[in-house]
Amino acid sequence: MSHLRSHRNFGTIPRASGAAAAALKARAAAWEVPLVESPEALSLFVWGCELRLVPGGDEVRIELSAPEARLIGNLQDSATELFAEAGLEVAWDRVDAGALAPGLSPMRVRSVTQRSPGFIRVRLAGPDAARFGAGSLHFRLLLPPAGRPAVWPRTGASGRTEWPGGADALHRPVYTVAAQGDDWLDFDIFRHAGSPTCDWALSGPEGAEVAIIGPGGGWCPEADRLHLFGDETALPAIARMLDLARGEVSAHVRAGFPDLGPLAADPRVTRCDDLLAALAGADLGQGSFVWFAAEAGQARQARQHLIARGIDRKDFMAAAYWG
Repeated sequence: MSHLRSHRNFGTIPRASGAAAAALKARAAAWEVPLVESPEALSLFVWGCELRLVPGGDEVRIELSAPEARLIGNLQDSATELFAEAGLEVAWDRVDAGALAPGLSPMRVRSVTQRSPGFIRVRLAGPDAARFGAGSLHFRLLLPPAGRPAVWPRTGASGRTEWPGGADALHRPVYTVAAQGDDWLDFDIFRHAGSPTCDWALSGPEGAEVAIIGPGGGWCPEADRLHLFGDETALPAIARMLDLARGEVSAHVRAGFPDLGPLAADPRVTRCDDLLAALAGADLGQGSFVWFAAEAGQARQARQHLIARGIDRKDFMAAAYWG
């Protein structure tokens, strides 16, 4: 796959090969991503990218390779952070200091509509819209504080992304691309009390500038049998995966019928009141992958349940979408 990683950057850490290797191994374990060790190098693989440590003399060389320039920026940001936590400073060959954070695209709000009793649909417009929702389901919406001009995150001199703080701190929720065209994308907001994003969407933001960053969050799992479980907040992601899944797929959703929309008539979709009970009753045979997304406590219980049933960690995902 190395020929696909056409974007590269390099850096060095002086006199610290042992500490750098230990930091990289710890991060690979925390992220549960592949780590390949040989006498010549140590490589971590994530997001289709490679972070490679090559010891030599009085320094360790860092080699970053990725299929996209923005992923090089993301990897540089993460590498700078993880080595800094170990007390190590990276001298990068190239840093785009002052540039907008990797993957950030300013957008304009084109429209806000009531899609169903529980969901608001927002359409954003901008020249980068087409790259979102391709290869990853999600993006992060960046909203400046009401009444203040937007201050977007930028790449600092160290290679780390510098986020605005204090009065300029951004609201940064994650959403799923519901639909898109060449210069626009739609996403759905679940209406609930105390949501800053709901308040923003209902405040008449048409024409306002926002930003989105990503994409991220993975794609539809490849499996012979895909089992989806989620509450209202997971409904947009479940709808996308029902469209994308190539094998057999079923979905259990805790949501009201009016919010299900076309999914209410989809024979693959079952409305339920108890996601954990539905999960416990599911037939998870060979070739199955389980995708579960709901409140943090329920996601934790789902993870514990699946492990207790002997489901391999690579064959399920249990995510906290709120709480």
